[in-house]
Amino acid sequence: MGIATDLILLVVSAFFSGLVMQRLGQPLILGYILTGIAFSPYTGGFALTSVHEIELLAEIGVALLLFALGLEFSLKDLKPVKKIALIGTPVQILLTILMGYGIGQYMGWDVKTSLWFGALISLSSTMVLLKTLMNQGWLGTLSSKVMVGILIVQDLAVVPLIVLLPMLNNPELGWISLEIAILKTIIFLAGMIMFGTRLLPSIMRLIAHLGSRELFLLAITAIGLGVGYLTYLVGLSFAFGAFVAGMVLSESDYGHQALSDIIPVRDLFGLLFFVSVGMLLNPEFLMNHWQQILILVLIISLGKGLIFALLTRIFKYGNVVPLAVGLGLFQVGEFSFVLAQIGVSTNSISHELYSLVLTTAIITMFLTPLISGQTARLYALHRRLFKHEPLDSINFPKTGFRNHVIIMGGGRVGFRIAQVLKRLNVPLLIIELDQHRVDRAKHAFIPVIYGNACHEVVLEAAETKLARLLIITSPEIVIAQTIVQRVRKVNAEIQVVARAPGIEFLEEFKKLNISDVVIPEFEAGLEMARKALVHLHIPAAKIQHYTESLRKDLFASFLSENEEEKIMEQILKAEHQYDLQWMLIKQGSQLVGFTIGEAEIRTKTNSSVVGVIRDDILKANPDENFRFQLNDRVAIIGTDSSRDLFFQMTRQQRNS
Repeated sequence: MGIATDLILLVVSAFFSGLVMQRLGQPLILGYILTGIAFSPYTGGFALTSVHEIELLAEIGVALLLFALGLEFSLKDLKPVKKIALIGTPVQILLTILMGYGIGQYMGWDVKTSLWFGALISLSSTMVLLKTLMNQGWLGTLSSKVMVGILIVQDLAVVPLIVLLPMLNNPELGWISLEIAILKTIIFLAGMIMFGTRLLPSIMRLIAHLGSRELFLLAITAIGLGVGYLTYLVGLSFAFGAFVAGMVLSESDYGHQALSDIIPVRDLFGLLFFVSVGMLLNPEFLMNHWQQILILVLIISLGKGLIFALLTRIFKYGNVVPLAVGLGLFQVGEFSFVLAQIGVSTNSISHELYSLVLTTAIITMFLTPLISGQTARLYALHRRLFKHEPLDSINFPKTGFRNHVIIMGGGRVGFRIAQVLKRLNVPLLIIELDQHRVDRAKHAFIPVIYGNACHEVVLEAAETKLARLLIITSPEIVIAQTIVQRVRKVNAEIQVVARAPGIEFLEEFKKLNISDVVIPEFEAGLEMARKALVHLHIPAAKIQHYTESLRKDLFASFLSENEEEKIMEQILKAEHQYDLQWMLIKQGSQLVGFTIGEAEIRTKTNSSVVGVIRDDILKANPDENFRFQLNDRVAIIGTDSSRDLFFQMTRQQRNS
């Protein structure tokens, strides 16, 4: 079967290798690379018969990787950390290239090889870092936002590097070749902008209206690969064209759907790319050059780590951020493989340098989870040895906090909760890492700490030992797990209310001994069902009974057995049984100005008034002399027909 057999072997083997990596908490791409090593002609094992054809298919994987990157690209992702991302990242790339150039000169390489080496080691691994942050529960922190912002710009920097580095093959042409390449790029981008704004939306709209998902998938794949091939024909990079196509398509109304559809195709062809990378790794080369590789790993890791940490500090990020960024981005990334493969195909670098960079990259990727995992310990040691850095504590009362509520996250949900608690004079504070959200809380005179809730110094500043309730607004379970574990070490008795991303995560939250869990999608579904049943004229009592039954069945495992909650549950049951309903007295109602006795409510409607809320004050069980006013909210008990009659009285004028 030739290449078909090879592909079957690779996909099946990559699945099991990826499964092992997943169990070990490592990125799946390392499993794919190991699969390639196992089938490499250098290992002496089972060699494939269609290595060259698989490498050609891998080029499609590179193009689809960059196409998907273009679809995901958004300047909105850079806003919170735009200065260090847009200014600091290019500086970091230049400094790392200079460091690589110095290493190359020390090793006796020529200028072109040294510059290529510097460019290859300047990029970090997006895939490895994101997986590491997820495992450590750091996603959503300021440190992670800085790193992700840097990685986005690094990934974008691959595009000009792909265009510019091959030009070093003809240094005698000097800037002329570079100017021609830049001119071609500008003309191509201008053409793509015209195509993307004028023709592409109409084409995608027409395809979408056909109603065929298969045709839609084929269309977006054809756009990505077709534009990439067009750029190849005009002398630019195939992968560069695919990226631009994705970036243009992302601005259309169909960008999100295109990304969701292309991801499986991208991952499948991306698998072949990483497998092909592993097939080019020579274990014999590793054994013969282990000293050189060890030195490079140490120098690159320390050098890049220091560059990232210093730049982060220069851009005025304090506390743990410089350390976390330095220990998180020291590795050589997967897009370095893309550049290196282009370097080999254009005869810009030797296979020996390719193997050297490849081996170094794989080793640094393996080391990333281990080294990044030491961030908290090293920062704790730093704080013991050096003076504590101040935290931004805004709108704090002079008397401090006691029996207060701590809200982890000041986004839309957290800010709304804080507003409600503030109106009820409940002591509270927000812990937030986004400066825009901190400023919003500051202007609303809500106490807020600018910091990471996972750090002891932040929990100490929030007086967590004296808090009575913790509210976690982030839907990420990894973040919730980390925060709960850290907070419980400080205050074992604190009650916790958390937001879950879905029903399937309830058991995980139960293991954390969380008091209550809110699932926004579930609550939205119940509310939509309630409104639908109202339009279907289902009695309100039945609607309430059904929705509460669904909620009770879902959250049965979270119900506490203490006496207070049992009493509250009995009160709710009694409310449902007696069919209590609240109604608003509006302008023009015949009840305005009349007492309960004068209105003859009991006689005319066969219902009873059991409560009235006026000016946010509840008057329970009012007598017959109670006089209604405009905007009173009245609680009545009665049958469906009784409630309908009373409802009419709250709307109609009294007959004279």
